[in-house]
Amino acid sequence: MLTLLGVGVVVLGFLFRFNPLLVIAAAAFVTGWAGGLGPVHTIAALGKAFNQSRLVSVPLLVLPVIGLLERAGLQERARILVGKIHAATTGRLLLVYLFARQLTMAFGLPIGGQAQMVRPLIAPMAEAAAKTRDGALDEKTGALIRAYSAATDNVGAFFGEDIFIAIGSIMLIKGMLDQSGVVVQPLALSLWAIPTAILAFLIHGARLLLLDRRLGARK
Repeated sequence: MLTLLGVGVVVLGFLFRFNPLLVIAAAAFVTGWAGGLGPVHTIAALGKAFNQSRLVSVPLLVLPVIGLLERAGLQERARILVGKIHAATTGRLLLVYLFARQLTMAFGLPIGGQAQMVRPLIAPMAEAAAKTRDGALDEKTGALIRAYSAATDNVGAFFGEDIFIAIGSIMLIKGMLDQSGVVVQPLALSLWAIPTAILAFLIHGARLLLLDRRLGARK
């Protein structure tokens, strides 16, 4: 149970708004200490995990490209594009992204993400749609739209990825059930994730459509 102290460090660190990188590093060292590992062995374990993760290299390659595109005016182009589509609203745009995010994750295609899609494209487009329909946005409304954009990405990824049979979460669930003597095939877990994904889409989709009404009420 002592190894769970690392979770407490993460919770407290984010609660007091410390630097996320330092919080994660501190949590790793606390967990290593609780598990009987020294500082050197903890660093070695972190390095090994970093080296073996096939997903880590993707953000490292994508983020510099996104930064260059933003510097070249990617966000502004996205705003201009959405501003020309009069039928586009914030809720509709995010609803389409939610569907695309869930669908691609269900097939094991991680096309999206906070840094890769939400910040440079989705959030600016959602704000532009609101400005085109409802006029200028104050700081609070802009923050609300950005929060909904980030939440849409999270909901789509979280509830879509479990449909993909080879995702880490499915393997983790199967491993935990196997330890408890419950034999379940990964395909069965994936199939049972489909109703949950559909409900998540309907619930969050309704929230997005209600967001349009909320933004329209500002007039």
